[in-house]
Amino acid sequence: MVRKLKYHEQKLLKKADFINWEVDNNVREVRVLRKFRLSRREDYTVYNKLSRAVRELAHKISELDEKEPFRVQSTARLLEKLYALGLLPTRQNLQLCDTVSASSFCRRRLPSIVVKLRMAQNLKTAITFIEQGHIRVGPEVVTDPAYLVTRSMEDFVTWVDSSKIRQHVMEYNEERDDFDLGA
Repeated sequence: MVRKLKYHEQKLLKKADFINWEVDNNVREVRVLRKFRLSRREDYTVYNKLSRAVRELAHKISELDEKEPFRVQSTARLLEKLYALGLLPTRQNLQLCDTVSASSFCRRRLPSIVVKLRMAQNLKTAITFIEQGHIRVGPEVVTDPAYLVTRSMEDFVTWVDSSKIRQHVMEYNEERDDFDLGA
């Protein structure tokens, strides 16, 4: 048996209906957070807002007259930018902007690129390598797994020169020379 609620308890519970509790529709969010091992939920919300802004911008551009030079120029600039970021596979048409989602941004995060380049077996080890400072992008050592890698910077993702993992990989591939042994 449950005791009868006191007056102030009834007043407090008037605003919250626990019987018809509205479940947050965050199944997709949880799935993306798990799949890409996002440690902060704020990253997902930022990626979601960015993808929504891209889709809205593409929709507004598509509403313009097709022969107008501003539409042609805006379309080319938007598609070029999204292609350079790696969010679109080609620069073909504006309809591809509808496919940009939070997952598109997650695929461009540094751990995903490290796994894609086969520098790590899975996202968990890739995140560990990045946080420990074993990975660099260009000349900079990156320790933030949320770092977004553009298409042009993807070629410059490599091991830090002083990394023990790099030394093990070079020994395994029999590429380590005498100069590296002194380091």
